[in-house]
Amino acid sequence: MSLTLASIHRYPVKSCRGEALDHAVVEPQGLAGDRRWMLVDAQGEAVTAREVHRLVLVHPEITATGLRVAAPGADPFEVVVPDGATQVPVQVFSSSFTAAPAGPAADAWFSAALGADVRLVHLDDPLRRPTSLDYSRPDDRVSLADGYPLLVATEESLAALNDEVLGSSPTGREPLPMARFRPNVVVRGGAAWTEDDWRVLRIGGATFRAVKGCARCVLTTVDPDTGEREHEPIRSLARIRRFDRKTWFGVNLVPDTPGATIRVGDEVEVLEAAEPGGGPIRVPVDQAAAPAP
Repeated sequence: MSLTLASIHRYPVKSCRGEALDHAVVEPQGLAGDRRWMLVDAQGEAVTAREVHRLVLVHPEITATGLRVAAPGADPFEVVVPDGATQVPVQVFSSSFTAAPAGPAADAWFSAALGADVRLVHLDDPLRRPTSLDYSRPDDRVSLADGYPLLVATEESLAALNDEVLGSSPTGREPLPMARFRPNVVVRGGAAWTEDDWRVLRIGGATFRAVKGCARCVLTTVDPDTGEREHEPIRSLARIRRFDRKTWFGVNLVPDTPGATIRVGDEVEVLEAAEPGGGPIRVPVDQAAAPAP
């Protein structure tokens, strides 16, 4: 089985449109530039496309000074990276930390573009937020992704899912794009769902731990081109990828070689794997062996 890195994706603003890259630097908290910005509500809780579907239509680009953002019906807007001296409390699920507010002008642009009262914040120190100790190590860090630094998916698993989607849908339906699942790295060359078994993998010169499968939510049902919701892919995943009352697609990764650069076309090698057939990683792992007496 010869595996290859098929594509690389980063998402400058959480839940907004991503961008395809030909190479990326791997940092402790994820790919450089990935999910360092997000929208929050008045209480500081993350606002995502689960609630505000129009977020997927916002197109951010990283610039030398911050961000350039565009959205349907709105003039493009430039955001400067804010001074980290000012911090506000924010929350992503159960994870509470602080981030730097981007300022009233950015808040006004996003609120108008989305039709919702939101505020833009920047994670000036990406090492501030730890990952869940249930599935990772005490020194692992994550930026503003839901839980872990990177997500890997495979072309073959998407093809298998689309076989199920198209087989149960009216004639003429288009296959689901990988953008529905917002992975950082996409691999090709193996059998469908073999990523469930990966435990340590190498992409080019970078190594990663596979720490947890990715349980999928309603965000995957939002069409990235229109912002409209539908039933797929959750309906089909519930038939073929249901474990522990959740649906799964993709695997969360933690990098062990920060500073390495990965490139499209890099060889992917599975260095450690579990016995096949167990499904996605969904049981917390022991983080360290007990010290010898």
